Amino acid sequence: MIKEYLRHLKLVKEPGLSAELSSMMGDEKRISAAFSGELSFGTGGLRAIMGAGVSRMNIYTVRRASLGLAEYTRAIGGAYAAVGYDTRRNSELFARVTAEALSERGVSVYLFAMPYPTPMLSYAVRELRCDVGVMITASHNPREYNGYKVYGSDGGQITDEAAKRIAEYISKEDYFETEKNDAEKGKISYIEDSLYDSYIETVSAICAPYEAGGEKDIKIAYTALNGTGARPVLRILEENGYKNVVRVEEQMLPDGDFPTCPYPNPELPEALTLGIKYAKKSEADILLATDPDSDRVGVAVRHGEEYRILTGNEVGVLLLDFLVSKRDEEGTMPPSAVAYKTVVTSRLCDRIAEAYGIELRSVLTGFKYIGEGLEGLRSEGREGDFLLGFEESCGYLSGPHVRDKDGVNAALLIAHLTAFHKAGGKTLVDALADIYEKYGYETTHLSSYVFDGEGAKERVGKLMSALRSGAVRAFGQYELTDYSLGVGRLPKSDVLVFSFDIAKDTGLENGASLTVTVRPSGTEPKVKLYLSALGEREPYTKWLIAQALEYFGKLIEHFEKL
Repeated sequence: MIKEYLRHLKLVKEPGLSAELSSMMGDEKRISAAFSGELSFGTGGLRAIMGAGVSRMNIYTVRRASLGLAEYTRAIGGAYAAVGYDTRRNSELFARVTAEALSERGVSVYLFAMPYPTPMLSYAVRELRCDVGVMITASHNPREYNGYKVYGSDGGQITDEAAKRIAEYISKEDYFETEKNDAEKGKISYIEDSLYDSYIETVSAICAPYEAGGEKDIKIAYTALNGTGARPVLRILEENGYKNVVRVEEQMLPDGDFPTCPYPNPELPEALTLGIKYAKKSEADILLATDPDSDRVGVAVRHGEEYRILTGNEVGVLLLDFLVSKRDEEGTMPPSAVAYKTVVTSRLCDRIAEAYGIELRSVLTGFKYIGEGLEGLRSEGREGDFLLGFEESCGYLSGPHVRDKDGVNAALLIAHLTAFHKAGGKTLVDALADIYEKYGYETTHLSSYVFDGEGAKERVGKLMSALRSGAVRAFGQYELTDYSLGVGRLPKSDVLVFSFDIAKDTGLENGASLTVTVRPSGTEPKVKLYLSALGEREPYTKWLIAQALEYFGKLIEHFEKL
């Protein structure tokens, strides 16, 4: 650790990083934080706090990763890459470093000339027939973070096997590698505006079947949370007839410091605070909020005089019901229609899919698995059967144009959804109530538990072992699904699902089914707890969630404090 620190202190030339390294001298704690371990490269690429050191995102760690990626690209016979970036601090710099490193090792690069959404990078990889793609983004993380996401030739995030191979190539590179002359340099070209135009036209066409009839008289408040969404979202709404859009001005321009929203995650109520103020003042029907790389959308809807924030599960339920009912009514349902959701996403959607006779496939958590499913449909000549892919963390996709969640696509689709229900005299809250009345009421909840201190990762492992060994003794009998053993054709994953049939065990007339999913993070000592109660009455499902949360929360906290 100290040896690597001293080498960096000597060789780092960038003024800001050099000064940071000098300020660490004699501070063992800071040196350890920056040099105790190299960034781990996985299917999500790299993500970390920006700063000096091998554990941080900086031009040296980005360059090293890009050199390794170039070697991998050449090894698979590839020669082209697309590179994009968001509005975070250093994103443009890291994108340029990435492009230059790839070019040095013989890979030609198509580089975006300005910040664009992550789904546009996926679109570019597919349209320009690239072998790999890189998006510089940390999505919705706080301002201190940045990341490096890698995509395959299908426009989807890389698979586990590809990530492993790329990581091996990266490990062979040095942080201060000089140029190699064993390959002719690749060309760096800027991506033309025609690709952006094509993307907007494609998304508009995908959403067109779901347009409401008559005038689109809804008022939309929109915030880009200082990210990449402002330009494409405003354009696609306007070009599709939504003229009454109120902009949350303080959050429209690119700003990696996120001054009015330090944690720009549209899942969190605090991220929508300013947007809701604008919505109330303008009496907007709905607030849409895209995260910094505009692949996810948060939603708040006016109901009476108040604004209710919808969860990702609720929006997913509304969208699925809207899409299948409209297709069914108009007789345009694909013959073998398929939708995708993750295993931790709303179970109510299964009932909707069953009612309309469509197939709903559950995949592991992470939109890359939905992308893989869509790619599988393409290989079978069934892209036209795809209706919707969605996850509880506010990610949605309704077309085959990309292999990732798409906030621009979702924003337009949600606008169509809102206009449709308003034409029928309903808000989205009313529409959701109708769905609950028809299919049953669902309450969902997500909690995260961070394990701190020495041995944190080991304690997470002990928790998961205890849960597998019968530590759960509440709510009567349960069925345990252990995804680490393999479930169907899904890859093995360290995920446990406890399923309780409360009605069967208690004999209560208004009983409910309960699922509790426990999923540890693959990159940090953190455990996520997903709860879903599905029954006939809202008060009972909410009570059940509270009871389950208390029991499982205490169990997890016990292992966190060991």
